Amino acid sequence: MSQEISVEDAYSKGRTIFMGLELLVEPGALVPRPETELLGTAALGALDQLRTAEPRVIDMCCGAGNLACAIAHYAPTARIWASDLTDGCVKAARRNVDHHGLAGRVSVLQGDLFEPLSGPELVGRIDMIVCNPPYISEKRLEGDRSHLTELEPREAFAAGPYGLSIHMRVIRDAPQYLRPGGMLLFEVGLGQDRQVVSLLNRAKAYENIGTISNEAGEGRVVVAHMKNPDEPRASNV
Repeated sequence: MSQEISVEDAYSKGRTIFMGLELLVEPGALVPRPETELLGTAALGALDQLRTAEPRVIDMCCGAGNLACAIAHYAPTARIWASDLTDGCVKAARRNVDHHGLAGRVSVLQGDLFEPLSGPELVGRIDMIVCNPPYISEKRLEGDRSHLTELEPREAFAAGPYGLSIHMRVIRDAPQYLRPGGMLLFEVGLGQDRQVVSLLNRAKAYENIGTISNEAGEGRVVVAHMKNPDEPRASNV
C-alpha cells in the first residue's frame, strides 16, 4: 500500500496503530509511521539500560504524541514532557494522552523546540530525549517529495536546505537538559545517519555515538550519551 493511501485511510478512520497502541489522528498532525517504531523500541531498550527508577524523558517534535504515549505505556514509571510547535500537533498529542489515560505522567507543551521546557525542574535532570524531527530538505519537498504535503502539514517534513536544521538545533540545545550519562536519540532520514553522527561528534558534548539499523540494514536511529563534564573523556574519532 502506498504512503498516500495509508495516510488517507488513517485520516478517514481517525486512528492508526503504533507500537501496538491505538492512536487518534487528524489533519494538522503527521500520521505516525511504522518506521518510527524503531526509535520507540530503541528508547525503551535504552531506558532499561539506564536503570533509572523514575526516568525523565522529553519527546521533542512530538507530533501526534505517539512516542510519548508508547514510552509512557511500556515504561510505566517514566515521566514525559512532549513538545511541538503547531496547534494541530499539540491538539492531537493531548487527545492521545487523554485517550490512554496518561495525563498524570505525560505533559504536552507548545513552543519552539525546548522553549516551553525551560525551568529548573528539567535543566540538567533529563535522562533521555527522543526526537523524530522533520528531516526532508526544502528542495526535495518542492520536487520528488512534494506529494507528502498534499494531506499532511508541511511543517512535519520541512527541515531547511539539507534536511538537518532541526537535528542541528536539538544537538546544540540538548546538553542544557540532559544529565551526565543521559541519552539523545534521533530518527533520521535515509542516508542521514553519518551526517548526524558527524554533527554529534563535532558538538563535543556527546560520547558513545552510534546508529541503529532497520531490518534492511539502513541506519534510521542515531544514539548518543551526554558526557560527564567533571570527568576526562577520550575524544571521539
